[in-house]
Amino acid sequence: MINSLLPSSAPDLSDEDLLALYAYPAARPWVRFNFVASLDGSATHQSVSAPLGNDGDRRLFGLIRRLCDVILVGAGTVRAEGYSGPLVNGEEAEWRAAHGLAGHPALAVISGTLDLDPDSDLFRLSPVRPLIFTTTAADPQRVRNLSEVADVVVMDGEGVGTRACAEELQVRGLGRILCEGGPSIFGRFIAEDAADELCLSLSPLLTGGGGGRIAAGADSPDLRRVTLESLLESDSALYGRWVRAADS
Repeated sequence: MINSLLPSSAPDLSDEDLLALYAYPAARPWVRFNFVASLDGSATHQSVSAPLGNDGDRRLFGLIRRLCDVILVGAGTVRAEGYSGPLVNGEEAEWRAAHGLAGHPALAVISGTLDLDPDSDLFRLSPVRPLIFTTTAADPQRVRNLSEVADVVVMDGEGVGTRACAEELQVRGLGRILCEGGPSIFGRFIAEDAADELCLSLSPLLTGGGGGRIAAGADSPDLRRVTLESLLESDSALYGRWVRAADS
């Protein structure tokens, strides 16, 4: 059972309630990040995030995926968490199709080095052809190899520009962007002021000091102000949704 604390108090929200609460705004592109963290600030336990989530977090995770056009992840997250096979189940795919979305969201991966195996399950089992963002610094042979199994977008510069990435997805009709990490990708989006929203599940677990934060990398030159739009609760976990402040 997921209960609402903000913007108003309400018990036992239905899936329809939650989908309405997490609906994307009209602005496109819109970059939404979704993370889970322990109460003492760790984004992982034993190098993966799954042990930190509870039933409420897993329920929200699936509902949030229903609403997006594309799931965007870094190559490190793909290797650590595994993104092979369908990323939504049959019920979620039916809901998406009934609401004017592709049955399965697109999958986009950011990889500067293209250290991805074209024979891996990521490509063999994906129900959609993945989209890979890389740069002109990438090995040309790796570009050719991955182009056999994915659409590779080569961008100018040393690193993939976050705003350029979002704009390219918008051009492809994929403006409702759900980014699931990892921390270095989130840190880069923060630094370039390209993150519009953060959905954060705060788990009632303590992990100790081994795990990293949800964002990593150099400090942003400016603090980024966000506004709390909603706060939910289930079994001592909190689920917040913060959006870019109107004056930022």
